[in-house]
Amino acid sequence: MRNREDARKKAEYLVSQMTLEEKASQLKYDAPAIKRLGIPAYNWWNESLHGVARGGQATIFPQAIGLGATFDPELVGKIADAAATEARAKYNAFSRLGDRDIYKGLTMWAPNVNIFRDPRWGRGHETYGEDPFLTSTMGTAFVKGLQGNGETMKAAACAKHFAVHSGPEALRHEFDAQASKKDMEETYLPAFEALVKEAKVESVMGAYNRLNGEPCCASPSLQNKLRNEWGFQGHFLSDCWAIEDFHEHHMVTSTAKESAALAINNGCDLNCGNTYLHILKAYQDGLVSEETITESAVRLFTTRILLGLLDGSEYDSIPYTQVEAPTHLRLAEQAAEESIVLLKNNGILPLKKDALRTIGIIGPNADSRASLVGNYHGTASRYRTLQEGVQDYAGDSVRILTSAGCHLFQDRTEKLAWPGDRLSEAVSVAMHSDVVLLCLGLDESLEGEQGDTGNSYASGDKTDLLLPAPQRELMERLAETGKPVILCVFSGSALDLGFARDHFDAILQMWYPGCEGGKAAAKILFGEVSPSGKLPLTFYESLDELPDFTDYSMKGRTYRFMEGSAQYPFGYGLTYSSVSVTDARAVGTKESFRIEATAKNTGKMDTGEVIQVYLSSQDTDCGTKNPSLWGFTRIFLKAGEEKTFSISVPAKAFTVVDQEGCRIDGGSHFQISVGCSQPDAKSIELTGTAPCTISVAF
Repeated sequence: MRNREDARKKAEYLVSQMTLEEKASQLKYDAPAIKRLGIPAYNWWNESLHGVARGGQATIFPQAIGLGATFDPELVGKIADAAATEARAKYNAFSRLGDRDIYKGLTMWAPNVNIFRDPRWGRGHETYGEDPFLTSTMGTAFVKGLQGNGETMKAAACAKHFAVHSGPEALRHEFDAQASKKDMEETYLPAFEALVKEAKVESVMGAYNRLNGEPCCASPSLQNKLRNEWGFQGHFLSDCWAIEDFHEHHMVTSTAKESAALAINNGCDLNCGNTYLHILKAYQDGLVSEETITESAVRLFTTRILLGLLDGSEYDSIPYTQVEAPTHLRLAEQAAEESIVLLKNNGILPLKKDALRTIGIIGPNADSRASLVGNYHGTASRYRTLQEGVQDYAGDSVRILTSAGCHLFQDRTEKLAWPGDRLSEAVSVAMHSDVVLLCLGLDESLEGEQGDTGNSYASGDKTDLLLPAPQRELMERLAETGKPVILCVFSGSALDLGFARDHFDAILQMWYPGCEGGKAAAKILFGEVSPSGKLPLTFYESLDELPDFTDYSMKGRTYRFMEGSAQYPFGYGLTYSSVSVTDARAVGTKESFRIEATAKNTGKMDTGEVIQVYLSSQDTDCGTKNPSLWGFTRIFLKAGEEKTFSISVPAKAFTVVDQEGCRIDGGSHFQISVGCSQPDAKSIELTGTAPCTISVAF
């Protein structure tokens, strides 16, 4: 890849030819052309959370939380590469036609590596889950895949939202998140550090909120961490209209001019918004130096040069036909297959097509495109809902009866009808079916970003863990029929599935599985593919065990710190077979450590499986309350097959964080578990298999 030092020198020379006004004009997301220097207009704002978003046709991969459930960083890297290919294909075609609009550039504002610390947070499904190691691993793979290893950068990734941002959405423009030094180092910062140090992410986006009193888009503390401690060399940008919040909501400044000065003087190079229109006024009043404006412009043009946007790239020949290429659609299907998590199965799955005459497909998410895509999504040329996937798979040999059953959240589907106007239809379908596929959950209208969602009363967040009331009534009515029910849950967050656990035969967590989701679901349901996804977050029994939503302390939150027993634990997920780790041994020193283990599939089906390594120190009370994930690998075992494999464990796993936020040696004695789940009692109860546990002394 092009040398950053050389690219910066070119940027310095280019910027040196600009007037102060021209430099300042380039610091806003919609940078205008400078025709006399041959610089075209460029819009920095583009999205590719799970495929190129908001810019027309593109492959829609499973939402990020579903990608987290795959525990497959190699796959995530391929998905990011495919997204970069499609971004290049679209940029090449559109820019040749003079179209340099928003969502058509090569600076992709993804991934979101915030920690999903609370199940109420509406944007949690944009993340890879609640664990910093999993998030670091998946985020690093995404950045490397997106940016590529060519002569020029394929597309520029962005680590967001720096830092701690995770709700409440309604307060984000004014909220001051209080996070301890320990929680910062132990939980909130590791993924950002990994993306900067390991993946060399090209940009970092600041969060809307303040952090311990400092606005994140103008934080000396965060900039010191980012540039001085971690060595970040790319550009820093604000979240959209976050700088305006300084004087409108945070009240740390009085005017837009002061806000612009505060941001740029504290390292914010690019303004998503329009507050930097006041930069020149700030300069005239002595609040900003020309050197500061120049430095931000140089950083931004360094990125454009690394991408080859000013002098050509080897990716300029990527044709528009790469958009939604067949290989990308197959990758989307594979990702959906690996993301689906089997939470319960009393033996009803997989379905046997030859033994079925009629399948009932019921629920507001059965034939819903919205339930496939999550948020920050593109537009597919074809969407395969679960209903369509099962219809295609079953063919003419099985009769399919369908009913929406209820509205997603309103009390009726037709405005002039009685409440519950589809319940009798749903019950009739169930009574005439051999098995019912019940498709419930949420979509981006109920959980998402403030301003993007239908539940404006909560600004995109959830107020509880319950399914909407009409869906709960539908579940109760179908349970009364006595018919076998398989619940398929479309959501990007944890819900209370206690009723389904107690009354239904099987539960599949589908997430928002992308444009090929229904096709993948059918293959899972009929046993062509064994489910192998794992939960990247905890499903709680109740919100009562969690601190207040506005409390950023990690005490009691996520699997690493929770006090009670989960409804469904982090790292849990069943398959159609039975895999266990039969032997594990430790190899190496703290600096170069790995686990060598043997896993055997004693079941009757071929299956993928995720082997997980959890570790806890026996010598200190500075560690996490419960063992933490520090390694994993995805394997595939045929029925009866046994495999030996190796999992690397980073040196950081043998450290702990003290109350001052210092990472210190964790001692000499460690307990390590290796298996298909956490070593907690609930996971062992649900899987029927205990991980292999070993003690290690250094």
